[in-house]
Amino acid sequence: MTRGELAKRTGLSMATIRYYEDTGVLPAPSRGANGYRIYTDDYLVKIKFIIAAKSLGYSLKEIQETLELLNKETRAEVLEEIVRNKIVEIEQNISKLRMLQALLAGLLETEKEEIENYMGTFRSPET
Repeated sequence: MTRGELAKRTGLSMATIRYYEDTGVLPAPSRGANGYRIYTDDYLVKIKFIIAAKSLGYSLKEIQETLELLNKETRAEVLEEIVRNKIVEIEQNISKLRMLQALLAGLLETEKEEIENYMGTFRSPET
């Protein structure tokens, strides 16, 4: 299939597919006799993987590394470890966000006069 057909079937733009190729997330496709890129069904699987991984919070670099591992004869335990590490990262981010939420909620309980005094420290003194 052509890049345009691949874009239609995956819901990605042709520019996004080109970007994934240029950055190495997707391998360069083979070319037909006419010089056009020829994409196989494998590209559909890889792009669906990329879309799913991005929705789970993986960066393109992490996705590229994972695809490279999957391209090799990798044991399932390696992929499981990648997923476990991502879960730990997500839990840490949730913890940080909860602390930030508590801090902001505490600010809402601060006396308005105290807030205005604090804000006044940032204003230039009038001359």
